[in-house]
Amino acid sequence: MIPVIAIIGRPNTGKSTLFNKLVGKRVAIISKIAGTTRDRIYQFAEIGDYKALFVDTGGMQYGSKNNIENAVKDQAELAIKEADIIIFLVDGSLPSTSDDLTIAETLRKSNKDVILAANKSDSGKFAENLPEYYKLGFSEPVQISAIHGRGIGALEEKIIQILKSKKIKPCEETQSKNRVNIVIIGKPNTGKSSLVNALAGEKRTIVSEVPGTTRDSIDINLDYNDKNYTLIDTAGIRRPGKRRNFMEKLSVLRGLRSLERSDVAVLLLDGSEQISHQDTALAGQIAEEKKGLIIAVNKIDLFKSKEDEDKYLWSIKTNFEFLPWVPVVFISAKTKKNITQILNLASQIYAERHRQIPQKQLEDFLMDAILGHPSGMLTKKPFKSFVQTNINPPEFTIIARNPSQFNFSYRRYIENSLRKKFGFTGTAIKIIYKKG
Repeated sequence: MIPVIAIIGRPNTGKSTLFNKLVGKRVAIISKIAGTTRDRIYQFAEIGDYKALFVDTGGMQYGSKNNIENAVKDQAELAIKEADIIIFLVDGSLPSTSDDLTIAETLRKSNKDVILAANKSDSGKFAENLPEYYKLGFSEPVQISAIHGRGIGALEEKIIQILKSKKIKPCEETQSKNRVNIVIIGKPNTGKSSLVNALAGEKRTIVSEVPGTTRDSIDINLDYNDKNYTLIDTAGIRRPGKRRNFMEKLSVLRGLRSLERSDVAVLLLDGSEQISHQDTALAGQIAEEKKGLIIAVNKIDLFKSKEDEDKYLWSIKTNFEFLPWVPVVFISAKTKKNITQILNLASQIYAERHRQIPQKQLEDFLMDAILGHPSGMLTKKPFKSFVQTNINPPEFTIIARNPSQFNFSYRRYIENSLRKKFGFTGTAIKIIYKKG
C-alpha cells in the first residue's frame, strides 16, 4: 500500500516549505492537480525504504465568512480523511492559537496517526511556548526548521516508525511476473466503473476479486487472449449531492494512490465534454511517474459522425502535445465498442517497458544521432558511453564529459531519436546524464 501523508495546519506555519523539503524539490506546475494555488498538491517521494504520496494543503481557518478560505479548509479536511499519517504543523515561534486548538480537536476525532511538528523552532521562542503545544493533546512536538532543513531527519524517523507499526511494506516489486497491472484514472462521470465492468465481462475468466491496497478499490484479475491482467478499479466513488467538486478531488487522490501499483494507466476522457486542465495535469503526473499511458475517449456512441471523432482527436493532439508517444483509442463502455483495444495496447506497452536494447545497437544509435544533429555547442566527442540501466520503465544512462552542455532541446532530440529508432510507444522513458 502506498501511504498518504498530509501536512495540515493554519496559514503561515511553513507547510509548503516543509512539503518541498520532504519531497526533495519544488513541485512543478504539472504536479498541481487542480487550477488554483489554493488546491492541494500531490507528490510521490521516497522516505527511507518506503514510498509515499505527500499532500500539501492550504491553511485552515475557522469562523471565516470568506468563501475561498472556507473552500481551502474543506480541501484540508478532505486530506485528513484520506491520509494515513498527518503532520500537524504549528509555528514554534508563536504561542498556539484558537485555530491550532480547533485543528487539534478535528485531528483527534479523525483517529489518524498524528505527528505534531513545531516549525521555526530555531527562533529562540520554542521553549517558552512549549506548554502551549502540550495543550493540543499530542506528544511533544518534533522541533524543525523547514527553511534550513533542521530536524527533518527526526521527523522522517517518526514517519518511518508509524509506517512500520502499521505493517506497511517498504518499496518492493509486488507485481506478479507477466501480469499487466492497469489503473483507470479520470474525473467522475467519465465512465470508469462502466469500462471496468465491460472489460471484466468481455471474454474473460475472473480469477479473483480481492480488496485492493487503496480504499474503495477492487483488484479484478482477468485473462484475455492468453494474457493476464489486473484492473485496479478506483471508480464508483462519486456520490450524489451538491459536493461534486469535493468528490472529484477525492477521485483524483485515490486514482493517484493506485497509480503507483500500475504498469499502465488509462486516462479516461468523456467524449461529450471538452478536455480540461485537470485531464492534462493527470496525464503529466502519470508521465512524471514514468508509467505507461493510454488515452481512452469514452462515450463515442454519442458522436454523430466521424467528423466528431476527428475533431476530438485534434483537440487531444493540441492539449497533450507534450506526450506525442501516447496512443489514443476511442471507445464506448456502454456498447463495448473497441474496449478490448485497451487490453491489447496495455499488453504491447508492457512489452515495450520490458525491452532490453543490445549494447551494440545503442552505440550505433548514439553515433548516428550525433552525426544527424551536429552542434557547435558540443565538444568533439561529447559522449563517453550510452547504456540501458533498467527496464519497467526503460532507463538509459549517458556518460558525458560535460553533461551541462546538453540543453533541453538537444536532450529532447536524443529522446525523440531513441523513440524513432526503437519505439517505446505508450511508455515514458528515463534518460540520465552523468559526468564521467
